[in-house]
Amino acid sequence: VQLVESGGGLVQAGGSLRLSCAVSGLTTSDNAMNWFRQGPGKEREFVAGIRWRESTKLYADSVKGRFTISRDAAKYTVYLQMNSLKPEDTAVYYCASSRGLINAAVAARSWGQGTQVTVSS
Repeated sequence: VQLVESGGGLVQAGGSLRLSCAVSGLTTSDNAMNWFRQGPGKEREFVAGIRWRESTKLYADSVKGRFTISRDAAKYTVYLQMNSLKPEDTAVYYCASSRGLINAAVAARSWGQGTQVTVSS
């Protein structure tokens, strides 16, 4: 499985960014996609997840109402629309595949290289 993230950058607080994750080589065991993030000096934490087939979604409480995960099955791409960004959202954001919806990094099957998101106050 290959996962390639893009779309990170520097944005002011209150702004928006959309991250993309291009996916290739999925197996039948990779039936969900997720976004995690790792801030400076912090552990990697779950942000959002989505099932490929029926598009069921799961969000961390910290991003509910601000972030939206979606997927374009035809393009094999997963997106994370991030609105109302806060300085505490600053992190490297990773795309990860999984079997079913997860909320822990240890359960992910494959990882992308990450994309940096920096939110200035």
